[in-house]
Amino acid sequence: MLRFLLAGALALSLAACSQSGEGPSPGDNGEVNIYSSRHYDTDLRLYEDFSEQTGIKVNRIEAGADALIEKIVSEGEFSPADLLVTVDAGRLWRAEEAGILDPVDSEVLAKRLPANLRHPDGLWFGLSTRARVIIYDASQGRPEGLETYADLADPKFRGDICVRSSSNIYNISLLSSIVAHKGEGAAEQWAQGVVANFARAPQGNDTSQIEAVAAGECRLSIVNTYYLARYAGGDEAERAMFDKVGVIFPNQDSTGTHVNVSGAGVVKGAPNRANAIRFLEYLTSDSAQRYFADGNNEYPAVAGLEATSTVERLGEFRADELDVAQIGENQRTAVEIFDRAGWN
Repeated sequence: MLRFLLAGALALSLAACSQSGEGPSPGDNGEVNIYSSRHYDTDLRLYEDFSEQTGIKVNRIEAGADALIEKIVSEGEFSPADLLVTVDAGRLWRAEEAGILDPVDSEVLAKRLPANLRHPDGLWFGLSTRARVIIYDASQGRPEGLETYADLADPKFRGDICVRSSSNIYNISLLSSIVAHKGEGAAEQWAQGVVANFARAPQGNDTSQIEAVAAGECRLSIVNTYYLARYAGGDEAERAMFDKVGVIFPNQDSTGTHVNVSGAGVVKGAPNRANAIRFLEYLTSDSAQRYFADGNNEYPAVAGLEATSTVERLGEFRADELDVAQIGENQRTAVEIFDRAGWN
């Protein structure tokens, strides 16, 4: 049972399957308590599958990632949380830094998930991926000499770029990857160059950037693939907007396009630790990978599985194989660089 009532916030959902197919683990309560920042209908099917195959009930609470991390910290040793599910390596790193995650050693997870998509000490595991790509105003044609993230800093694109603020975790993670590949000095030069090319002050979310480029308000932007896929698979107006932008997967001849993860980690002191690990292992099964990735138009994390959602319409690309743990480790440096560059 939960160690205390989550005062009107805890939503009960029936839950998802383990690869072993056995019953509830001895010593656990026949349930697993998931704190999740995901809110997709396909996740409900995951929980149902897991419950049908194992008899383990899923208790779920949803909120923003930072709020969930703070909640687990404030609950301390009395937290009922077994598993934290969130998006972006940066937020997984924040959970790691908060000291709320416990290492997991699982042959299933080690076999199914590429090493660069999981924490080296087993604190968290990437379960789906998304790419951060460059988009352009299709009515003006594909810009010449724009093949890499570095090219965005070229003065020939002065006044062309719309982008989110530097506080956005996706931009922080992108710059963190540049720090990992090129070093702090080169990353700062890049940030300064992009700032000089702004068409307007940073504002809005990725959706705002897509709409601005489609409307001709700016020529270029940087967005996550799942936002583009939503437009590609949306209603008539959204599809028409998608047709007005072109997509560039950067760095195909060098490091590959920057990717990030949605992932999860077992909470330290989890009252149902064994069940939490079983749920993690279930999430690497082929069927669960489809549900998990398709729910947000992402790419499966398990090697060899192809995307089956609208995101595949964006085309094939070579992904950066940088260890995503480094994206978290460079977060502070990235924020400091953004501040010095004047990327507000």
